[in-house]
Amino acid sequence: MEHMRTLKPLFTIPQHWKPIRCIRARYCSNLANSGVTSKERRTTVDKFKSQVSSGPSFQDFIRGVSVKKTYAADGDCSDHQSYLSEDLELGKSRKVYFETYGCQMNVNDTDIAWSILQGKGYLRTVDLSEADVVLLVTCSIREKAEETIWNRLQQLTVMKKRRLKTQTPMKIGILGCMAERLKTELLEREKLVDVLAGPDAYRDLPRLLTVADGGQQASNVLLSLEETYADIMPVHRAPQGYSAFVSIMRGCDNMCSYCIVPFTRGRERSRPVGSILEEVRMLSDQGVKEVTLLGQNVNSYRDTSEEQFCSPDLTQLSRGFKTVYRPKQGGLRFSDLLDRVSRIDPDMRIRFTSPHPKDFPDEVLHLIAERGNICQQIHLPAQSGSSKVLKAMRRGYTREAYLDLVRNVRRIIPGVSLSSDFISGFCGETEDDHLQTLSLIREVGYSVGFLFAYSMRKKTHAFHRLQDDVPAEVKQRRLAECIGVFREEAARVNAALIGSTQLVLVEGESKRSAQDLCGRTDGNIKVIFPKEDVSAQPAESNSAPVNAGDYVLVKILSANSQSLRGRAISHSSLSGTVKHCQLDEHVASDLSRTETCP
Repeated sequence: MEHMRTLKPLFTIPQHWKPIRCIRARYCSNLANSGVTSKERRTTVDKFKSQVSSGPSFQDFIRGVSVKKTYAADGDCSDHQSYLSEDLELGKSRKVYFETYGCQMNVNDTDIAWSILQGKGYLRTVDLSEADVVLLVTCSIREKAEETIWNRLQQLTVMKKRRLKTQTPMKIGILGCMAERLKTELLEREKLVDVLAGPDAYRDLPRLLTVADGGQQASNVLLSLEETYADIMPVHRAPQGYSAFVSIMRGCDNMCSYCIVPFTRGRERSRPVGSILEEVRMLSDQGVKEVTLLGQNVNSYRDTSEEQFCSPDLTQLSRGFKTVYRPKQGGLRFSDLLDRVSRIDPDMRIRFTSPHPKDFPDEVLHLIAERGNICQQIHLPAQSGSSKVLKAMRRGYTREAYLDLVRNVRRIIPGVSLSSDFISGFCGETEDDHLQTLSLIREVGYSVGFLFAYSMRKKTHAFHRLQDDVPAEVKQRRLAECIGVFREEAARVNAALIGSTQLVLVEGESKRSAQDLCGRTDGNIKVIFPKEDVSAQPAESNSAPVNAGDYVLVKILSANSQSLRGRAISHSSLSGTVKHCQLDEHVASDLSRTETCP
């Protein structure tokens, strides 16, 4: 029970259980000398046993277990109450403030946690000063992310101490990966946290907050082999509400030597396809124009919730790739899910992240190429360009296998936009290994990249078996060189789009100028263009303003490593873009293509 901290005084005993008077030890020890007869002694013991047998059992203190009993002294009474009654777990309009750090999975976790608390009567606020509960949804992937949370906790603790003198005490909670990884430190280090909830314990948040209201710390960081929150409909709060994240699976089985995710998020389990499709349909009905399917290893999705999905077929991997685990059998695969999701709304863009390169069999690639609303942008995390380092990372592929996959992707999906992850300074990385990474970046030519210096995490294979032997200054120098080469190649890739016409989903005003709008292409490249009325449809003279959530065709006029600049031509749609391309092919340069053309 080290992960579940609760208070005995908060146990509520139903009224039909009569209190038993405490019998002090000295009374029992002197019973033989008190003149009490044997018959009276038996009567007293029998009465005590009767009272104990009619009282609560161990089952009565397990939340959610229904135990039917009849108590003769109090008439008929069925189904006990949870030791924390439903009334105690109600939020009673207390205000919750969320801060979300890290990946898109944490954004989705925030939506799930809020959905659960909202159902219990909590209110959400965006004003920290009026919050009764502050919940930080945290990330443990790198040391810097955790340092950010520790610093934030210090700031919140100061605010909490001020609140004690004036208003209702503020409660501070840590949710997500950091709660699981650092549970002991978070609860004991300077008493900064009231509530801890791991990624699989969000259903328990109302109870944990109730325990914390009693003045004690409360924690549940147990990992689950089954929890997918399939029956929880997240409360989506994406900017302007035109894009949303939909979680399709949780956990990871890959066990890369540097990665903490399997230890903070647990083993892979996939959400039933029916609940995913229901959520996507709901988002479509709400006018959402872009859905991103989420998972730690999103393209290893495998729904085995229904018997009809359980075939003897083994999961197919990308050619030349392998895993640390045995091939998995049966289940509805990622290509099946992607096919079904993309059919719901032809005018809704579908993206997915974060995939593993091993899970790109040809059937997935052909579906992306053929289906107009599945974005032709693929994230292929390489992590290193050296086969030796990739082996130490336990990635399951070589440099050559990765490059073969890139060539296969581009053969099946011409014009595809690629992005990647890279780690600089992993255990044992030499200067030659680093140069191989630079050459891989140049050879592939990515549009978007996520690059970091290696940060060793406890519990990982690398922590137990490898030595973090690359000096910090060398890591930073190599990281800077990787970023420099990455930007050079991204600038070259983006420059090839100058003169083309791109279909852009508008996100809103540019952060740098209220006179400009910004959005993203099918390839997930940011486009900035002037805010001005454009024709309602291609080849039409009447104009209409451009708003967030609109699809517009933008002629690209300039580019740099991070974004494109252009001018909007007209409103459009996913279904109408192909026709436009056929009519106006002359607007595109020979070096590029309109991204949504097949």
